[in-house]
Amino acid sequence: MTETLTGPFEKEQEIRKSRFLARATPVKTIEDAESFIHAIMQAEPEATHHCWAWQVGPQCRCHDAGEPSGTAGRPILQVITAQKLDRVAVVVTRWFGGIKLGAGGLIRAYGGAAAECLREAPKEPIIERVSLTFHAPFSLLSLIQARLQEWGIDATPPAFDATGAQFVLTLPLAQQQDFTHRMMDLTSGQTHIAVVEEAP
Repeated sequence: MTETLTGPFEKEQEIRKSRFLARATPVKTIEDAESFIHAIMQAEPEATHHCWAWQVGPQCRCHDAGEPSGTAGRPILQVITAQKLDRVAVVVTRWFGGIKLGAGGLIRAYGGAAAECLREAPKEPIIERVSLTFHAPFSLLSLIQARLQEWGIDATPPAFDATGAQFVLTLPLAQQQDFTHRMMDLTSGQTHIAVVEEAP
């Protein structure tokens, strides 16, 4: 099962006099990931390197930020993938301590800092959700609203029109078919349920 983080988390290590601070956060979009990276770079311009990686669904990016090619960003990204995480951004900031680590040492340091941070960070499973919409006549409104509450369905207040109300609700993708059948039974086939969009 794919997981994401429940909130921001950080972990610091010292490796041969260099300080490595790994920071990770859950993100919903690429823009969220880029904002997180940018904020860290702005907050600590005196750091030697801010190397980073993010994974948002099928899209991912990583950056070595001045370290030798392939020694920082890619190891961080590989850790995200190896731990089966998604919708996550990680920045590993380094303050150089005067001892060069070499390519192998850098890969171990950046990958290790990211791995330890992500291993300890609190996580939660990613549940794919779907948004559905349907129109209900006035005669069925109270019944539908009572059932939605009973079933624990997350629905926004309906939008009323001349003939009834338009509902929009979000539920786990796995429940879509069951919900559709229940609504068809409840309304004797009077509602047409459509997918609005994939919820984030």
